[in-house]
Amino acid sequence: MEHKKDFLRLVVDREMTDFPIKGVYLITDHGDRLAERVRDAINGGVTVLQYRNKRGDSAGKFAVGMELKQLCAAAGVCFIVNDDMMLAKELDADGLHLGQGDGDPLEARSLLGTRKIIGVSTHTMAEALRAEAAGADYIGFGAIYPTGSKDVEHLPGPEALATVRTKIKIPLVAIGGINRDNGAQLIDSGADAVAVISAILGSREPALAAAELSLLFNRRGVFPRGKVLSIAGSDSGGGAGIQADIKTVTLLGSYAAAAITALTAQNTRGVSAIHGVPADFVAEQLDAVFSDIPIDVVKTGMLFSAEIIGVIADKLREYNKRIVVIDPVMMAKGGADLVAPEALAMFKKLLLPAAYLLTPNIPEAEKLSGILINDEDGMERAAKALCRMGARNVLIKGGHLAEGTAVDIFHDGSGFIRFPVPRIHTRNTHGTGCTLASAIAAFLAQGEPLPRAIANAKEFITAAIKLAQPLGKGHGPVNHYRAACELRDLGPGTRDR
Repeated sequence: MEHKKDFLRLVVDREMTDFPIKGVYLITDHGDRLAERVRDAINGGVTVLQYRNKRGDSAGKFAVGMELKQLCAAAGVCFIVNDDMMLAKELDADGLHLGQGDGDPLEARSLLGTRKIIGVSTHTMAEALRAEAAGADYIGFGAIYPTGSKDVEHLPGPEALATVRTKIKIPLVAIGGINRDNGAQLIDSGADAVAVISAILGSREPALAAAELSLLFNRRGVFPRGKVLSIAGSDSGGGAGIQADIKTVTLLGSYAAAAITALTAQNTRGVSAIHGVPADFVAEQLDAVFSDIPIDVVKTGMLFSAEIIGVIADKLREYNKRIVVIDPVMMAKGGADLVAPEALAMFKKLLLPAAYLLTPNIPEAEKLSGILINDEDGMERAAKALCRMGARNVLIKGGHLAEGTAVDIFHDGSGFIRFPVPRIHTRNTHGTGCTLASAIAAFLAQGEPLPRAIANAKEFITAAIKLAQPLGKGHGPVNHYRAACELRDLGPGTRDR
């Protein structure tokens, strides 16, 4: 028996780099429109689907399972059945996941064949070691955090996950209460995949929720880590626009691509001329990049015309780009308008609803929301209004408030987070908005959850303003290089491994 057991464990190569149990591991719920929500989640980046159905008769379970299997097959997603060996066999699923006491991995292997994947849920180190010894191809470990899907008496936490990782050689899936904001710690602790239910299927936008979680796994990449496309105007003076974006993204450790919307004759004193790029050529640039380079985050700046805004909105939909940081650039530091008047309505209608994060300063927030802002209460009211207009998250920058601490206010549609910093009195603030939005995009692309990406970017821009040196005769640029040197170690997600 021991010889047979060893043979069966060696058939599936769990060490190969393309082993399918990795990334975002979605477990189904019993809610309505399941296939529709699963399809959206797969489009957002789910890599493994576990079909869990504790209700209904065998025929109904088979029908739903076959529909989900076909969705997975079309997208190249691994399809796993939960607990039910016979259903897994009837569906010819890619594998089977067993809970503690729900079956023996050897029995499952014998029934399903040596090419199928067998996973086992575990709660302790001892259970994980036993499952690996019994021939499991991957381990589910948890519940890590409290979860609404079942009553859990023991919560091992990230520390126990990290300990298990040191002893287990097969892929490790973290399970239980996982979401965008706590998933990064589990990836850092050694999880090869994170298993979720409500964080995706309970979301109003399963595709976006899946995309957020999928992006966290970029934190394991080598530098340059993550790819950012900036769609913006060119600043001939180099302090703002596409030049500031490329400097920021590159210095912070991500790969920068660019699509130019306008050429400006510009220096520290202001903008003397603008030459818009034809909208069809902007489309050519976007097609060239999106069709070849797997862009993680899109950042937009100066967009110039209604036609260009329409093209960008179309291309974001065409290429399914969901993590979009929009800096609604409307006016240069010297006062020049950077967007045609007729473009504002088009921006509100087409592009603002595509924003994963909108980053207006106070004048921009007033123009977009129609709300006068004199204090932090006004910033909060404007942020709520912009979320109602379609932006998923809003960061209103408070540098234009006349007095007190400079406070940026973040709103995600439900709560608020304040990011206060001491006000720095300097003329050298050219490019602050472009730089902050690009820094957020870079940290997102590197696998930081949105609140942490904003916090890191705030540290970066604050240092860049503080370290700015006079250049030119007007508003000098911030110091991207020295800020990056000072803050190159901002946390576990930004350290080179």
